[in-house]
Amino acid sequence: MAFRYLYAGLLTAGLFLQTTAVSAQEDQKEKDVPEAPEGMETKPYKPSKFYMSSALDGAIFSSALVTRPGKDNELSTLRFTYIFNFGVNFNYDFNKYIGLYTGLGIKNIGFIDKIGDSTIKRRVYTIGAPLGIKIGNLKKRKFGFIGGGVDIPFNYREKAFIKRGDKEKFNEWFSDRTPLVLPYVFAGVSMDPGITLKLQYYPTNFMNTDFTETTPSGITFKPYAGYKVNLILLSLGFDIHYTQKGKPKSVLVTDVRPVISEKAKS
Repeated sequence: MAFRYLYAGLLTAGLFLQTTAVSAQEDQKEKDVPEAPEGMETKPYKPSKFYMSSALDGAIFSSALVTRPGKDNELSTLRFTYIFNFGVNFNYDFNKYIGLYTGLGIKNIGFIDKIGDSTIKRRVYTIGAPLGIKIGNLKKRKFGFIGGGVDIPFNYREKAFIKRGDKEKFNEWFSDRTPLVLPYVFAGVSMDPGITLKLQYYPTNFMNTDFTETTPSGITFKPYAGYKVNLILLSLGFDIHYTQKGKPKSVLVTDVRPVISEKAKS
C-alpha cells in the first residue's frame, strides 16, 4: 500500500515538473524573437489555433450518492485511483481567451459500498469523449472550463470482502451490469503552469437495475434492484500541450514607406 502512494506521489511530481518546464520554455521562446532591421517591422508568431494536449483526468477521487434497500441517498466511501486514467484532448482556440476542446480518454471509475461488516467495490473501465468550453487566459493556462460528455464502460469488476478477509471478485468484459452509456457533466479550473481540478457528475444510474442473474440452483433474481447510484468525481490533472513545439518565429514585413536617413533630410 505504501508503495502505491509513493508511486502516485512520484508520478504527480514528475508531471508537475514536466508541465513547469514546458511553461518556462514557452516564456523563454517569447523573449527570443529577433529584432527587425531598420525599415522593417516584426509581427510575432502566433501558435496554431488547433493543438493536442493531455486529457484532464490523472488522479481521481470519487464518491457516489447511493440509494438502495437499507440506504437512502447517502454518500459512499471515498475512492482513489490513478491507474489507468489517460487520454488526449483536441483543442481549438478562437482567441487568447475562449476555446473549445474534445478528446478521447480512458477512466477507472466506480464506488465503494459498505453493508454491515462487508465491503463491495464496483468499478468499470470506460472509454469516453468530453466536449467543453474554456474561458480565461488560455496562453498561461489560467482558465475555467465547463461541459459534458459520455463514457462507455467496457470492463466491469466487482470485489467483495469482510474486514479485509478473503476476497470474492469477478471481472466481465462489456457487462450488462451497468448501462451501455454513462453521460456526465463537469466544471473545473486550470492554474499556472497547467494544474487542473475538475468536478464531474453522472446524473444517470451507474447500475443496471434490470440486470438478472441465475443461481446454480436455477433461481433468477435482480441483484441491483432498488439501486440508484450517481457518481461524483474530483480529478487532478495536468494540461500538457503536445503540438505547440518549436522556437517562435518573427515575420518580417517590409515597410512600404521610404526610409529617409537624417543625412538625406539635411
